[in-house]
Amino acid sequence: MSTVAGTTVEIQRGDTPLVMAMPHSGTDIPADLLPRFVSPWLARKDSDWWIEQLYAFAADLGATIVRTPISRSVIDVNRDPSGKSLYPGLATTELCPTTTFDGEPLYHAGEEPDLAEIAARQATFFDPYHTALAGEIARLRERNDRVVLYDCHAIRSHVPRLFAGELPQFNIGTNDGATCDPALAAAVVDVCSGSGLPYVLNGRFRGGWTTRHYGRPAGGINAIQMELACRGYMSEPDGPVTPANWPAPFDPATPLAATLRAVLISCIAFATGKP
Repeated sequence: MSTVAGTTVEIQRGDTPLVMAMPHSGTDIPADLLPRFVSPWLARKDSDWWIEQLYAFAADLGATIVRTPISRSVIDVNRDPSGKSLYPGLATTELCPTTTFDGEPLYHAGEEPDLAEIAARQATFFDPYHTALAGEIARLRERNDRVVLYDCHAIRSHVPRLFAGELPQFNIGTNDGATCDPALAAAVVDVCSGSGLPYVLNGRFRGGWTTRHYGRPAGGINAIQMELACRGYMSEPDGPVTPANWPAPFDPATPLAATLRAVLISCIAFATGKP
């Protein structure tokens, strides 16, 4: 395992045909941008908290991990750079978000990024992340007939503006089967089903831009998104989240890690053809 660290992208390089993308676990915000946000807490509120800790075991499996340390409030590297909505008709956030998931303004009035600034952020943060991700996929695809891209995400269990009710623990996305072989989706579903926890395939979260952009099963690249409900590995408050209660600490004893290990093992088995 080799590690490449940078200010806009971090790579942990493994040799199994599994690439894990972590687009939303970063919390870094450039110092010159911080005063423009309503608050540093609000600008980090919707991070995919503790994802790198939850999947810390992945390095032992030989997975390659590509992560950006940059906060999604600066730029969301899992959004279509053209600005096209991934979920037409449903609430979502932009390439450079101007509101939180709950609809709160992120910026002081008049401090939102304009088109020129959005383009500059794309060149500085978005493009290096995807150059790295594409490069790692290509590196492993040269050595293997099949590669799995596993896009790692997490979100609060209750976000009324985005979805009704409580989100299942495991939200598996393949864009309705377009981004990966059905056998891979079936293997992941089988593991999640066996956990006894609620799961859904292609529910509210069917896969973001990363999954849809790279998933080409006919070309040997099988992409799948896993959106986890945060309650599986941290305590979620009963009411609104505030700076006093969010994010809650990571639970290192979470049993969810064992299920996720089994999920990743099933992804590697699919890619290698060796159960």
